[in-house]
Parts: sequence; structure tokens; C-alpha cells
Amino acid sequence: MVSLLSQLFVGLSIGSILLLVALGLTFTFGQMGVINMAHGELIMAGAYTTYEVQKAFGPDSVTAAFLVSLPVALVVAGLMGLALEAGLIRRLYGRPLDTLLVTWGVSLMLQQLARDLFGAQNVAVASPSWLSGGISPGGIDMPYNRLFIIALALAVTAGAWVVVSRMKQGRRMRAVMQNRQLAAASGIGTAGVDRRTFFLGSGLAGVAGVAITQLGSVGPTLGTNYIVDAFLVVVVGGLGSLRGAVLAAVGLGLINSLAEYWTQASLAKVIVFVCIVAFLQFRPQGVVAQQSRGLA
Repeated sequence: MVSLLSQLFVGLSIGSILLLVALGLTFTFGQMGVINMAHGELIMAGAYTTYEVQKAFGPDSVTAAFLVSLPVALVVAGLMGLALEAGLIRRLYGRPLDTLLVTWGVSLMLQQLARDLFGAQNVAVASPSWLSGGISPGGIDMPYNRLFIIALALAVTAGAWVVVSRMKQGRRMRAVMQNRQLAAASGIGTAGVDRRTFFLGSGLAGVAGVAITQLGSVGPTLGTNYIVDAFLVVVVGGLGSLRGAVLAAVGLGLINSLAEYWTQASLAKVIVFVCIVAFLQFRPQGVVAQQSRGLA
């Protein structure tokens, strides 16, 4: 039983990582319909931002550097996403396959840029002392770094919910998603809403990159390890639904963890994909279906 409960905690932590990675796509893909294959490279940018901030602060200020990295990575990744939206994606709204191809090319260029700037070898980011070790209530291993990621995922999700449900930007975002032409006719500046939405979604990817540095080294292909799972979370949860993304991330994390517990890692991935395919056959709109008056 202790071993099973430990595995459930691992599944919860995996779900938290998936949620952090997928939250940005909930806005750019779920709300705007943009298939951004460069989302993984925005995660990579957040991870490398943590590495650079830590170098600037020095080895004696690891905790301060890590905390400062969170808002800095949000701004850096957000500005990169803003540049991507202004330079390319703005001309491709309503053409999802074109955005897929274009952003895939951008992702390859960003990976090569990372190799040129930081080298092909992975780099390590030091962990603050308070993220080392863990607790073992009842024999259940709970590392501090995974507990922190769970707490960060909850905090970021709560912040995103406030933006979507309680702020003017969120109301305008939902209006543009439901009917772009009607929103424009009502006086909403759709171009400005698109920019702010893309900045927010991209910035959240940067925050996810900061968290991922506590799980391993940072390399140019870091984002490619998470991009497919992030899209699956958004699709299974329901396009544009924060609540659906939370449920899908936790569910997929638990299924993956339990499948690994009973089988092995490679077979667990197969089981997860089979479960996703089976679920979408019965509920193609996802866990939470968003009401819409027409997507244009």
C-alpha cells in the first residue's frame, strides 16, 4: 500500500508538470486555435533564462536567483511569443495547418540558436537548498522539488483562472474566441487581445521551463520532450478550458504513473495513448466542452 501511495504521489507530480507545460497552450491553442509547435522552445527559453540568471547572481545566491527567474522567464518567453505572433502568426489566423508548419520551422531555428549560444551539451541548474531532500509521511517519499512544482502549478492555475474569469482581458479573450467578427463590431480590439493572449500563453511556458530545471539538466531539445503531452492535455481537457486542463493533466499523470508501476515506462506510454484514443472516441469534445457561437 505504501508503494502504491508513493506511486500516486509520483502521478500527481507528473500531472502538475503536464499542467504547467499545458497551461500556456490552453490560451494559444485552446483559445486562439493556433497550433504552436514552438511552444516547447518557449519552455526551453524559460529554462535557459534560469541558467543565465543563476550565472549572473553567482553561486552564493542560488535561492534569490531561482525566485527572480520566475518573473524574468515569464517576460522573456512572453516577449518571444509576442514577436512570433507579430511577425508570423498574425497573418495565419484561421489556418491551423499553416501555423503548425511555420511554428515547427521556428522551433528548429530556436533549437539551433540555443546550440549556438549555449553549446550542444546540456547544462545544469543548481537547486536551492530548500528544494533538496524531502519528507516521508507514513513511508511515502515526497521530494521537496516535486512538492514545489505541485504548489507552483496550483498557484499559476489560480492566477490564470483569475485572469480568464475575473479580469477584463479574460472577458475580451472569451468574446474573441466565441465570435471574432461580433467582438470586433462591439468595439473590442481583437488584434490587441490576440497579442496579450499570446504573451500570457508564452510567458506561462517560460514559468514551466523554470520548474523543469529542478528535474534535470537543460538542453536545446528540452521542449520536445513535453510538447506532445502538452497538446494531449489541452485536447483531452477540452479546448480553452482551464478546469478541463487540470482534470486531464492529473488524470494522464496518474494513468502514466500507475501503468509504469504495473508494467514499464515504454509500455506505459502505449497504455496512456490507448486510453486517450478510447476516451476521445466517446467524448471528442474533451472533458469540459466549451460553448461557442462560431469560431472564425
